[in-house]
Amino acid sequence: MKKERSEEHARFLQWLLDTIRENAIDILLIAGDVFDSTSPGNASLKMYYDFLLKVRDCGCNHVVVVGGNHDSPGLLDAPKEILSALNIKVVGKASGNPEDNVFIPTDENGQPLAIICAVPFLREKDISKYVEGESYSDRSKRITDCIRKYYEAVGEIAKNKQNEYGQNVPIVATGHLSVMGGKTIADDGVRETYIGSIECVGSDIFPPYFDYVALGHYHIPSVISNSIRYCGSPIPMGFGEANQKKNVIIVDFENGNKTIIEIPIPVFQKLESIVGDKKFILNRLQELKENNESVWIEIIYDGNEIFADFAAWITEQTIDTKIEVLISRNKTYLDKVLTREDVARPLEELNEFDVFDKLLDGKNYLLEEQKSELRDLYKEIINEMNEGE
Repeated sequence: MKKERSEEHARFLQWLLDTIRENAIDILLIAGDVFDSTSPGNASLKMYYDFLLKVRDCGCNHVVVVGGNHDSPGLLDAPKEILSALNIKVVGKASGNPEDNVFIPTDENGQPLAIICAVPFLREKDISKYVEGESYSDRSKRITDCIRKYYEAVGEIAKNKQNEYGQNVPIVATGHLSVMGGKTIADDGVRETYIGSIECVGSDIFPPYFDYVALGHYHIPSVISNSIRYCGSPIPMGFGEANQKKNVIIVDFENGNKTIIEIPIPVFQKLESIVGDKKFILNRLQELKENNESVWIEIIYDGNEIFADFAAWITEQTIDTKIEVLISRNKTYLDKVLTREDVARPLEELNEFDVFDKLLDGKNYLLEEQKSELRDLYKEIINEMNEGE
């Protein structure tokens, strides 16, 4: 969805500051994908740094930020030494020294509040070495093993710290990756991270003594286990998430007891997807007009009759209203008028993987195993391009 959304982000960040203050939060964890691009604009950078400085004014003295697969590790890490002086710990990329991932925030009396294992998105080149002639299944296994070993190394340091400070000091880890049980949806902008079977890892990669694992990457809030959760994205990233409830998660450790609370995030800009025939679409548009509130919508006509003047009709129905139509598709018209399959879907509906799949479908002389290998190679190229942006 191509739309300027800085106002939504600003309103969310102000709401988050208010929530931190009202709930007396001690530590704020941001589990990756601070930005949606490796080259964010100056306005986005200013919003990020302004927010980090305002967190202290809300009574929260510790912030931990880890990089996601959308982030530039170098950009996040550049000011880390300055931010560290303000108790803002940033880990943009995996370090060769696991000690660099472990932080121990303290209260005003110098007592440890928690032991934080701040693990960012683990890029293959940061945790493993390329093996020439390696098969895809072997490579997937190697990457999974390296992710597991990285968490074990960081976890061992944290466990030793816990033995020193006492069992009541919880170990809290972060992760930015695809864990089995996490939920995704079409149009959410979630990029694939690795190749082949490595796309999802099991939750057993995390040591069992982690008291909580705060996950980032998937946009839909997901409970992997009582101690492993995705909080999801703070605002809907596409119309597929329009009806999804967003939240932040508060984890409270009191005298060795753990309480998990989900705080709903308000809707700062309403989105809606309307799919149906002419009558259904008309009725829903009328309801939205009567509500007289700002709403961005996607309209998909799938009625039985050809609706040739669909675009003009939509404009007529929404003119001089607070309804803004960002996407409109006349599926019936496309199905009945366009004859070539390759153009039956508008380009904006296709991502880079859809285009590649359509090209592969036309290569009937290729075996399915060959097509599968080509898809894995293509995913690898796309991931390397995203990392290099």
